[in-house]
Amino acid sequence: MLNFILLQAGTNLAEVSKPIGDVAHADGLMKELIQTALKSGLVMIPLLFLTLVAVFIFFERYVAIYRAGRINSKLMKNLREHILDGKIDSAFTLCKKENTPTSRMIEKGISRIGRSLADVTTAIENVGNHEISRLERRLPILATVVGAAPMLGILGTIVGVIQAFYEMAGSGNSIDLTLISHNIYQTLVTTVAGFVVGLIAYLAYNILVASVKGAISNLKSVTIEFMDILNEQPA
Repeated sequence: MLNFILLQAGTNLAEVSKPIGDVAHADGLMKELIQTALKSGLVMIPLLFLTLVAVFIFFERYVAIYRAGRINSKLMKNLREHILDGKIDSAFTLCKKENTPTSRMIEKGISRIGRSLADVTTAIENVGNHEISRLERRLPILATVVGAAPMLGILGTIVGVIQAFYEMAGSGNSIDLTLISHNIYQTLVTTVAGFVVGLIAYLAYNILVASVKGAISNLKSVTIEFMDILNEQPA
């Protein structure tokens, strides 16, 4: 009976220690990958640079787009009151103080008050197109990172494999397969790093594109609201 209990306890201990060993192995593998990435040649330098570029563009553009897409309901309410009261100069001054894409569009529309509504709409749309192009600034660079990072990673791997085969050709009959396989393993890490950087940039690019579309939708709604205010003006 005692032998059975000890045998059962030993079996349970082995089952518990197995996942712990797997976790330790995974942690060791991650450390090994990081160390290998640091030793994977000059290709990792431009990949690191592209990572920093992608992160910088994402946060800088996200903040700018978020601020541009906000609608100041208080501003629109004050503009309505001033315009309907005939205080055009006061409405113009309010937009000047705000200094946002929305206020700049309305400011242009206010400067065209007195002309036809078609002329006012055209003026606002021209400013709106300029503001949209400002929101999309640096997005092409981020799109370039999406394509360039994986290609750089693959290039690093190809160069490493060529070097490994070159060493094999020069070693004659004394080929050290362990050393060759380790060199190839190191070069494959650049491909993984390239795809990881490309994936990060791809996700960041799509998030920013969606944010720009949201900001454009808000700008359009403000334009419609402003045109409604002009339509409410007494003849």
